[in-house]
Amino acid sequence: MMYVKVKTKDVRFTIPVPYIMLNIVISILSSKFVQQHANKWTKAHFERKKMDFPLPLIDKEMLKPIVKELKNYKGIVLVDVKANDGTEVKVRL
Repeated sequence: MMYVKVKTKDVRFTIPVPYIMLNIVISILSSKFVQQHANKWTKAHFERKKMDFPLPLIDKEMLKPIVKELKNYKGIVLVDVKANDGTEVKVRL
């Protein structure tokens, strides 16, 4: 289980994210339908900025073993960010 902790001046909350949820999100983001629409949605922005950058394809078969391997490193902190206004975000396995 991955835990996302967010702390601001007024609010503090923790969001538990099960690994099965990560696998579902990877499956959705790696689908051809979502990737085609993401390229279509970003195309107008890239044309305004005069850039030619197609979004790379996300390979589900490459990402799922990474999520599976993360299960072996419980307790490790992946992200620990503190902003000047006191906001903190921490992602821990």
